[in-house]
Amino acid sequence: MVRKSASGRIGIADVAVKAGVSHATVSRVMNGNFTVDPEIAARVRAAAVELKYQPNPVGRSLALGKTDTIGIVVPDLANPTFQAILRGLSRAAAQDGYRVLIADSFEVSSEETILAGEARRRCDGLVLCAPRMSDAELEEIAPSLRPLVLINRTTAAAGVPSLVVDYGQGVQDIAEHLVDLGHTRLAFLAGPPRSASNNLRLQGLEAFKAAHPHVEVTMLEGGSDFDTGHGAVDAVLESGATGILAFNDLVAMGLMSGLHERGLDVPGDISVTGFDDIPFAKYTTPTLTTAAVPITELGEQAWHQLRALIRNEESDAPGSRYQPKLEVRASTGPAKAARTAVHG
Repeated sequence: MVRKSASGRIGIADVAVKAGVSHATVSRVMNGNFTVDPEIAARVRAAAVELKYQPNPVGRSLALGKTDTIGIVVPDLANPTFQAILRGLSRAAAQDGYRVLIADSFEVSSEETILAGEARRRCDGLVLCAPRMSDAELEEIAPSLRPLVLINRTTAAAGVPSLVVDYGQGVQDIAEHLVDLGHTRLAFLAGPPRSASNNLRLQGLEAFKAAHPHVEVTMLEGGSDFDTGHGAVDAVLESGATGILAFNDLVAMGLMSGLHERGLDVPGDISVTGFDDIPFAKYTTPTLTTAAVPITELGEQAWHQLRALIRNEESDAPGSRYQPKLEVRASTGPAKAARTAVHG
């Protein structure tokens, strides 16, 4: 008669007694080791079925040296952009039998190194999504996190692929759109200071300013959420800008809400643009002009790159650089002076 352990759980010892084999033999069969005699293996599996034995996933992971789990570290899971990346990653990984462990640093850059290390110890590989840590910190920690894939960051560490959005060109495209509408006074509501994608936007705007010396571009402190945009109304109005480039769609939406509360018309008084093209962008009032990024695809391709590293295979994933696409909607229109000239 088989007796359950003190915890009430059928264990590997119970299966061994039932099948008349050693603990090691049961372990090898349960872990898919094909060196066990087929008749013995069949007897072990039959005993496991009869006893309704469920292998301990932690013990199995230790035995196999793999967890069938990957990790992703994001700076703010409340942001729909990171949610979409996670969705793409988790769906693609699930097709290969992998689960995803999520770590959110809540925009606290000092937490990222700790979270990344802890997540990697529990997983077979890691995705660092737009980390806020410094370049020096990233270079130092990257080798210890492999297999590792970066989204919107790069490293000199060997064997660490990066998926990067061309934010610099994307913000230039938005600025060009505003200039084409007659706007010569622009303002950029910046993102988090330690955001790599924010720095790429700033570099793009510097290139834009060099090519358009007649256009005034004011830099304003900002952030990455709705409240940031909503709280920036006074600074935007004081800048005198008629065309606003927000760090992302959430900031743009917050700004439009704040402008509406002040009785200002978008785009009649001020044109507002976002970045990312999150799902809500096409449903705002007015609909939001933005730069569309293939967010979900980033997550999918991150898994394909990571899978190749885990399996020591050559990656067949497509290019690692993505170009945003300008989506012109109703939140941008002619500058007031241009509007008056047309209709005056």
